[in-house]
Amino acid sequence: MKANQFLFLLLIIMISMPSFAARSIMPEIWTARQAITFARQNNPDSQLAQQRIYQANALLQKATVNFYPQVELTGNYSQTNNPMYSFGNILNQGEFTPGIDFNDPGRTDNLELGLGVQYRFYNGGQDLAHKNAAKAGIDLSAAESEAISLKLEFEVFRGFQRIVESGKVIQARVKTLEAIDSSLEVAQARYDAGDLLKLDLLNLQVEKSRATENLLQARHNLVLAKKIFLTLLGLPGNDLQIEVKDAEPPAMPIHPNPGQRPELKKLTAALSAAESQLAAAHGSRLPTVDGFARYQYDQGTVLGGNGDSWLAGVNFNFKLFDGHQSAAEIALSKAQLGALRAEKKKMELTLGLEVTQAQLSLDLARQRQQVTEKRVEQAVESEKLTLARFHAGVLLISELIDSENRLTNARISNVLAVSAIQIAIAELRRAAGLPQYAEAFTQTTSMENQP
Repeated sequence: MKANQFLFLLLIIMISMPSFAARSIMPEIWTARQAITFARQNNPDSQLAQQRIYQANALLQKATVNFYPQVELTGNYSQTNNPMYSFGNILNQGEFTPGIDFNDPGRTDNLELGLGVQYRFYNGGQDLAHKNAAKAGIDLSAAESEAISLKLEFEVFRGFQRIVESGKVIQARVKTLEAIDSSLEVAQARYDAGDLLKLDLLNLQVEKSRATENLLQARHNLVLAKKIFLTLLGLPGNDLQIEVKDAEPPAMPIHPNPGQRPELKKLTAALSAAESQLAAAHGSRLPTVDGFARYQYDQGTVLGGNGDSWLAGVNFNFKLFDGHQSAAEIALSKAQLGALRAEKKKMELTLGLEVTQAQLSLDLARQRQQVTEKRVEQAVESEKLTLARFHAGVLLISELIDSENRLTNARISNVLAVSAIQIAIAELRRAAGLPQYAEAFTQTTSMENQP
């Protein structure tokens, strides 16, 4: 094999390695905890939020630039016969003599090397204010990332629960179809024996077609639920042959309250940044003080002289009138600060309402589960009695169909009620600003913080 072919093959293998690695870490049977951990690392929204944190850190680094001196090293070489520049070169190189013709000092050259330092001692606290605003920006980005993560965790758990729910609905639909097939065999035998009307047999066959259609719809819902689930995980969603293990329910929060919601943390950080911006606006009215120093060395080859010099000083600047620019910036910063305070108060009320609604939804789901469990028990017992009467030939087909539908509806309602409880607990945790699984959150956060 030629060298270039070998390098090409090696490049293809290296490009393919990430996809192989991604497949190797994907479990064959998903759990809710695994799905949430995977989504936090692989979902584009999480990755985008992490990049925003990096941007905020970069802005903080940029805001700290003015706290350090600016050091500059310069160098240049030039030749000239311009009287003014030539005379300057002669002076810098220490070659001045009384016989020099000032109007025509001749051709000179100069190699200049310089080292300069500049530092701003004071600018009204603007640099510190901008640095504090940048720090608040990091907190804001972190809170925004946390909010996205908590929302993503809830959506992943709900998507996972929809798969579990759809699978159980399919099981209920299959049981219904099996029961109708069994009843249809009995009905066919009774019809052949002349003990059942053709119309009753047709009605039961129509009911089987309806049950088959409902089963097809349930399977379609399962495929759609898997597609949504894979999309939340940040996967293409082409391979829908995934299996899930029944959800491990999140723990019920003991005292849920919205005090630790990242949305509130985000507004708190925004308020801190706005206060820093206001301080910077006030600082723009104050003077600035800068210090500077420079050392210069000059070397000539035409005259053969050399010399060095230094310069140091302080600059003081104060704007007597800036066209009301600082006043406008202060007014704008105050208005933005006031708006953020009002928004935080509104957010506190909104988040408190979300917690209350989540608690009420959980209470309703639990009550529905109790009712639907009783309905299932009653419907199962009713079906037994109905089938016995049907086999004895003392029951109408319409009554048998009604009994089967009641049992199916009771089973599906119970499945939905049980699933609603799990989703309601997950929603309550999200409303309280809690991750769905604290261990998975801690593990994933430590992985994200790695360089």
